Amino acid sequence: MSLESPDSGEIRLHFLDYWRVIRVRLPLILLVLLLVVITAGVVTYFMPKQYASMVTMQIRQNDKALQVFDRAAVQGSDPRFLSTQFQILQRKEVLYPVIEALGLDRKWGVPSREIAYFRLSGMIRVQEIRNTELIQIVVYSTDNKEAMEIANRVAEEYQKRRLSEENEFLTKSLSQLQQEVDKQRASVDRLQGAMTKIRQETGIQDLNPDTSDGGTQAENAVLLQVEQQVNQEALRVAALRAKYDQVSKMTDEQIMRSLTTLEIEDPSIPQLLPQYQEAASEEARMLNAGLGANHPNVKALRAKKEVMGRQLSEQTAMLRKTLETNLAIAQDGLQRLQEKLETVRSEWQKSKTSSVGYYEAKNEWLQAKKLLEAAQTRLSTEKMEQIMPQSPATIWEAAEVSTAPVKPNVVLNMVLGVVVGLIFGVGLAFFIEYLDTSVKTMEDVEAFLKVPVLAVIPKGISLLVNEAKDNADAEAYRILRTNIEFNRKNPDANTITLISGGAGEGKSTTMSNLACIFASGGYSTLIVDADLRRPSQHRIFGVENEVGLTDFLTTDVHLEEVVNQTKIDNLFLMTSGRLPADAVGILNSQRMVDLIEEVKHRFDIVFFDSPPILGVSDASVLSSAVDLTIIVVQHRRFPRAMLQRVKQAILNVGGNILGVVLNNVDVRHDQHYQYYTSYYNYYYQKPQQQKAEKKPAKKAPVSAVQQLESERDQEDTY
Repeated sequence: MSLESPDSGEIRLHFLDYWRVIRVRLPLILLVLLLVVITAGVVTYFMPKQYASMVTMQIRQNDKALQVFDRAAVQGSDPRFLSTQFQILQRKEVLYPVIEALGLDRKWGVPSREIAYFRLSGMIRVQEIRNTELIQIVVYSTDNKEAMEIANRVAEEYQKRRLSEENEFLTKSLSQLQQEVDKQRASVDRLQGAMTKIRQETGIQDLNPDTSDGGTQAENAVLLQVEQQVNQEALRVAALRAKYDQVSKMTDEQIMRSLTTLEIEDPSIPQLLPQYQEAASEEARMLNAGLGANHPNVKALRAKKEVMGRQLSEQTAMLRKTLETNLAIAQDGLQRLQEKLETVRSEWQKSKTSSVGYYEAKNEWLQAKKLLEAAQTRLSTEKMEQIMPQSPATIWEAAEVSTAPVKPNVVLNMVLGVVVGLIFGVGLAFFIEYLDTSVKTMEDVEAFLKVPVLAVIPKGISLLVNEAKDNADAEAYRILRTNIEFNRKNPDANTITLISGGAGEGKSTTMSNLACIFASGGYSTLIVDADLRRPSQHRIFGVENEVGLTDFLTTDVHLEEVVNQTKIDNLFLMTSGRLPADAVGILNSQRMVDLIEEVKHRFDIVFFDSPPILGVSDASVLSSAVDLTIIVVQHRRFPRAMLQRVKQAILNVGGNILGVVLNNVDVRHDQHYQYYTSYYNYYYQKPQQQKAEKKPAKKAPVSAVQQLESERDQEDTY
């Protein structure tokens, strides 16, 4: 189950109100719709038939720049390019040649070329094919051949103009490029002369004069080579010093054993050392074998060992000396290399300082030379494009003679006529509804008059006097009777007049039907036709109007002589009677007061029909004399301000307003009234099931004549 917001009911109510306005004003809406559709059809029929011819073109944007060295001058795609071309296509520079070529001013018989231009521009439509460079030029004309010729001619003239602009642009571009090339060449020659002069003055040897490397590359290489030599020699001196320091701390025997570890190359020691070791080993063997120290072999071997020992000692000493000499030589060589490095570095710094101006001039010359080459390349390209230009506007599809008219579009015009007609019709309906201040709802009545609405009477209710008792139309009057009974504060207030603001609001019909309902309910009911201006009750009930109210008020006739029995039980009628020539204001008399007092006691309910209260004094007299007054208001007829005047007129004479009857409501359009009028059939019983409604009368409902005669006899007795 869905829950609605509190405002949903209000929104629905507003929608229903709008729908109600449309239904109420539906004839007006349909009339406006019909008029607009007919107008659209007539206009479409008489509109001249127009033919359309179309040319499809491709338009290219010239994105070249006139400048070569200025980067800011480079152009891109302009989003406004096509829009601009659309305007150019319809301007005089393009259309004047078309007019002259086709002789349109003479053909159309216009006095000037400018008038022909305005007419021609109104015939042309230019449109873009989306996401492409293609455009379509469409020309509308009553002559299909003329439309084709104009479309093709406009495309051709535009193409010629674009080609002319392109050639003019290329010519200006070449001229400007040539000037810039000449200017750049002069700048290159000037920079080259300045560079050559600086080189001659400083004596710089530039091995690569056409590149940015220059002569400093060789000087840098020499400096780097000397630095590498110094570093290598320093490493060698450090290695020799370390080896010499280590050897100086070792004994001869340690040196001889560490030759390989120390990486010392000495051919003598490796040969003598094994022999010395072998001799020592042999001497030890002989002594162990028992030979004495003075044995000749032992002495010879010992002498040999001593000789080899002296040789090893001398060789070790020579090795130390050699290491010391090599270290001194290496240190001397390192010092000379360091001096050479200082000299080379000083010369490099001097050369660097003296060649700064030269290399700056050389770089400027090289940059200018590159720009000159670019300018020469661009100049050559532009010359080639001028020889073989690309068309900025290409016609891909020429216009042809159209065989069928495109205007007027009958279907479109009629659809637009229907739409516009509905819009105007609905708008006019709401505008009239806004201006309409008549009574539309029960809320309008209650808001302006501050009195209750007793009943809503639908439109088309028949006269109940001519219908059967169980007629369904009577239900609205039963509701009215019930509301009158419950709203009467005093049961003795039984004289009622029905008042309306203007004529034709259904006051008399409402009274007659209401009286029938009261009579059918057992009430002894009397209708007094006090509308002496336009009496109607005698016609409703089908009785003669020979004797009536005027006779009672102007002569001495008795009441029973002017009261007629109708064909409905309990319902009596006093017609208006014939109005004498001097009877204006006859209701404002004591005789009328006496009449009201007399019928008040003889009948259960008495209704006085009166003329409209506005503009006639009779209704005001009746309102002041009777007990209750009911205002009859016709739905959607008179403005609300009129209701206020009606109420005020009744109150001014002391009348007692019981309520309002909203009459002649078209429930088919105003649907919210159906709630008050469409449910009585549910409760309505069939004749065989319906019980007779009876209500005890205050007096025996014999006949009016008998009753009146009885009362007259009593008066005669007194």
